[in-house]
Amino acid sequence: MERPCTLGELKESGYHVISVKEEMRRNLIAKLRAGEFPFPGIIGYDETVVPQIQNAILAQHDFLLLGLRGQAKTRIVRALVNLLDDEIPVVAGSPINDNPFHPISKMARTLIMELGDATPIEWIPRDRRYHEKLATPDVTVADLIGDVDPIKAMSKKLDFSDEEVIHYGIIPRSNRGIFAINELPDLQPRIQVGLLNIMEEKDIQIRGFPIRIPLDLCIVYTANPEDYTNRGNIITPLKDRIDAQIITHYPETIDDAISITRQEAWTDRSGAGEPVHVPDFFRELIERTAFEARKSEYVDRNSGVSARMPITFLETVISTAERRALINGDKTVSARIVDLFGSISAVTGKVELVYKGEQEGISNVAQYLIGQAIKDAFNRRYIPNYKPGREQKFAFPKFQPIVNWFETGHTLDISDEMPHSEYVAALRAVDGLEAITQREMHVNEPNDLAAAMEFIVEGLHQNFLITKMQVGKKVVYTDTVSHMMDQLDEDDGR
Repeated sequence: MERPCTLGELKESGYHVISVKEEMRRNLIAKLRAGEFPFPGIIGYDETVVPQIQNAILAQHDFLLLGLRGQAKTRIVRALVNLLDDEIPVVAGSPINDNPFHPISKMARTLIMELGDATPIEWIPRDRRYHEKLATPDVTVADLIGDVDPIKAMSKKLDFSDEEVIHYGIIPRSNRGIFAINELPDLQPRIQVGLLNIMEEKDIQIRGFPIRIPLDLCIVYTANPEDYTNRGNIITPLKDRIDAQIITHYPETIDDAISITRQEAWTDRSGAGEPVHVPDFFRELIERTAFEARKSEYVDRNSGVSARMPITFLETVISTAERRALINGDKTVSARIVDLFGSISAVTGKVELVYKGEQEGISNVAQYLIGQAIKDAFNRRYIPNYKPGREQKFAFPKFQPIVNWFETGHTLDISDEMPHSEYVAALRAVDGLEAITQREMHVNEPNDLAAAMEFIVEGLHQNFLITKMQVGKKVVYTDTVSHMMDQLDEDDGR
């Protein structure tokens, strides 16, 4: 069926124009009845954030998403486009998407007055009905609402009192659509005042023109609570006009966090040889690093730790393994525990430290967080009724043969640059490690075995049963008592 191309054809088709909020409500109702999730790609919010957003849309409310960085606020806002119709008709050439039946711009009114039912109609897709603006201190009223264009006035020989000299800002150009402002507190208070009429009366006034332009808009905002104190705030009258404030959060479970990272991280590498194998438990370790950072005494909790951190962390671990395989010519490419510690560049830039953390140093804090993540994952597996946060030493009888091997004076040397064959041979040299790992880790993938063996050794180190030293680019695991005696001998030698 051909779409109407003129105003007359649109009238004959019986097309009925509804407001954008009615449109979003209608389409959300249809999706809910069909059992369709309206926000594809949004994970972990099914029982918390998404129901509140749905309530706001059903109530035809404007709303604010409030949350720390990396909580999918912008992605949620952009997903609202899925609740718009595929296409809607507008007066062709209109700068503000004029409703053909009720035009508001002078250009559209004049065109319809001159052409009547022959006025050309344009159908715009829903992605053109969404606009967003990042709030920065240099944003002006002209950017958002509009201003008088003296060049247009001169070129068309128009008087400044003529409505056609107006150059519309991004908000009126979003008419009959969705407009989003990201990081609202960064917008200067005097600019926020300019939004008050839009929020309440749904109209704008430009440069004192004696006309008011009614707009059909759904306005959504995002904000970071940290910005309220560090950079700016939301003025009270504007906050009062925002119908709903919805609090976002970080993933509440490891499974949700793994799903987010699996969806977002670039892991399907090509053109560099064999694909990199990442054991499933590695994904858990990467996510637990973010969980540890969010509760660490060294990290500023008010700043948050973005979900982008585990994404870039995983990508960097894969790149570390990829680079090693290319240098050594390995056919087997698998991530190692030592790769986690060698990929701290993905962690150091994603956490804001408090004073105590700054005293320790960002690299040391990153190493500590990764170690705590490994310890937590290890203890959850092998300590009955384990409760994180308890500061006590645990015994691991099932791993005692491994500890005994180190106590007899043996050491294990590993680096992130060792060829795969040497890496596997070094781990297999530890008496009982391979058999215990197969029994305890239930490893099915051959490529997982070596990394799982290293995980067991590192887990024992994190529980102070063996010692780890950094010697150049090598990691050396040794007996704790022997290491202490060596340290005492060194002190005596001084």
